[in-house]
Amino acid sequence: MATTLTRPVVVYGVGAIGGVIAARLRLAGFEVTAVARGAHLEAIRAGGLTLVTQAGADTVNLSVAPHAGQVDWSDDPVVILAVKSHQTASALDDLSAHAPTATRVFVAQNGVANEAAALRRFAHVYGITVMLPAAHLEPGVVVQQSYPVAGILDLGAYPSGHDQQADLVAATLRAAGFHSQVRDDVMAWKHRKLIANLGNGVAAVYCPGPQADELVARARTEAEQVLTAARIPFVTAEQDAQRRGDLLQGRVHDDYFSSTWQSVARGHSQVETDWFNGEIVLQARLHGQQAPVNELIQRVTAEHARVGRPVRSLDAAAALAKLGADSGTPAAASV
Repeated sequence: MATTLTRPVVVYGVGAIGGVIAARLRLAGFEVTAVARGAHLEAIRAGGLTLVTQAGADTVNLSVAPHAGQVDWSDDPVVILAVKSHQTASALDDLSAHAPTATRVFVAQNGVANEAAALRRFAHVYGITVMLPAAHLEPGVVVQQSYPVAGILDLGAYPSGHDQQADLVAATLRAAGFHSQVRDDVMAWKHRKLIANLGNGVAAVYCPGPQADELVARARTEAEQVLTAARIPFVTAEQDAQRRGDLLQGRVHDDYFSSTWQSVARGHSQVETDWFNGEIVLQARLHGQQAPVNELIQRVTAEHARVGRPVRSLDAAAALAKLGADSGTPAAASV
C-alpha cells in the first residue's frame, strides 16, 4: 500500500503559502499543477517557479493553469486550496464548475470560515493549520523563510476526524520537507492560529513599537474571551508553542512581515482582516457581545488597503486612545 500520494496535486493559488507548498512538492518528485493568475502565471509559464531559501534558489517547472477549466481532472487529483480568504468564493466557484464532486479539498488557508464554504461545494474537505513563514513579492518567486524545516502543516478532516487520505497527504507533505501531523481536532488548532493572525493588520498599517504590541495583545485577549463565550474550542498558547518548538528557524529576509503586510506592500486593495479580526467580531455579535478592538483593526486595515496608504504609517497610540482603557474586555451588546 502506498504511503504517500500517487495521484497528482492541484495547488490552487501559488502565492507565498501555496507557492512554497507547490515548489517543495515538485522538488520531492510529486506531480503538481498550479493555478495562478496575472504576472505570476506568466512568469511561471516562462521560466518556472523559483523557491528561495537560506540554502539558495531552486527553480521548478510545473504545469500551470489560469483556472480550473484548464486542469486535467482525469487522474482524480487532490486540491490544496491556498488563496487568500477574500478570494475563496471565486476559487470555489471555479473549482465547483470543473472539478469532480468527489474531489478532496485541503484548505491551506488562514482563518476558519473557508472549510465551511468548501463543504457547501465538496463532500470531502480537510483543514490545514498553516505555520509556514513565507513571502511572495515578485512574479515567479516565492520565499521560504524557515530552513531547513519548511513549515508545519498539521491537518485533519473537517469538521473533525481523519481518514486514509489525510494520512497520505500528511505523509506527502512530510516527504516534501514539512512537519505534518493528522489531528482529529484540526479546527481547534486553526482557531489558535486565527488568534495569532489577529496581529496581521496591526503589523501592516501601524508603526511598530510598544503601542502596536499592546493593540495586538488586546485583540488576542478579546478574541479568547469571545471564543470562550461562544463555546468554540481552541488549543492553548502553550500547546501551540510546544508544537512549534524551535522548528521554524531563521529568515531569508528580515524585512518581510505578515501576509497582510505583503498585500499592503504590493498595493492590493483587499486584505484578509474580515476573516481574521472580522471572525471575532462576527462571533461576538452572534453571542451577544462586542469586540471593539478587533472591530477597529478590521475597519482600519481594510480602509488602509482600499485607499492605498503606505505600510506601517499609522500611530497605534491614536488607536489605543480611541479604544480607551476598558477595551480589553468584550462587553455585552445592547439589546
